[in-house]
Amino acid sequence: MPREFSRSQRMAEQLRRELADIVRDEIKDPRLGFVSFTEVRMSRDLSHAVIYCSIFYVEQNSSGRDSDQQDNSKQQNESIEILNRAVGFIRKEIAKRIRARIVPTLKFALDDSVIRGAVMDDLISEAIKSDNRSDSNNDISSPASNDSNTGSDNESK
Repeated sequence: MPREFSRSQRMAEQLRRELADIVRDEIKDPRLGFVSFTEVRMSRDLSHAVIYCSIFYVEQNSSGRDSDQQDNSKQQNESIEILNRAVGFIRKEIAKRIRARIVPTLKFALDDSVIRGAVMDDLISEAIKSDNRSDSNNDISSPASNDSNTGSDNESK
């Protein structure tokens, strides 16, 4: 009976779960934000893995939005650097936890799809609000203009 998932897919999922446990329990760097591993891509020979991460920070100040996004971007890049510097430790921990002949070399990359999705959601919400405002403005002006037209029709009759 054929398997539903390839070996590299099964290994990638196991690696993602172990990475989440290791980063949550073992890495105690306060500069590291809330890390979520969104995807792990393995090479066919299981020797290399690229791990895509989403990193979130709690906003401490509510100043300008652009500066917050720049600060967030800097913090996210710093978190990726922290993870890439800790690759040796993380690989050692993975070797202890999983049974594999080869522990893959790891490379962490920022997955900004969640952020891009949130920006798109904000844009869609703004468009809906502006449409609702323009519809409500048209509704307010339409009855007044209709009343004046019907009033003039009544006078002519």
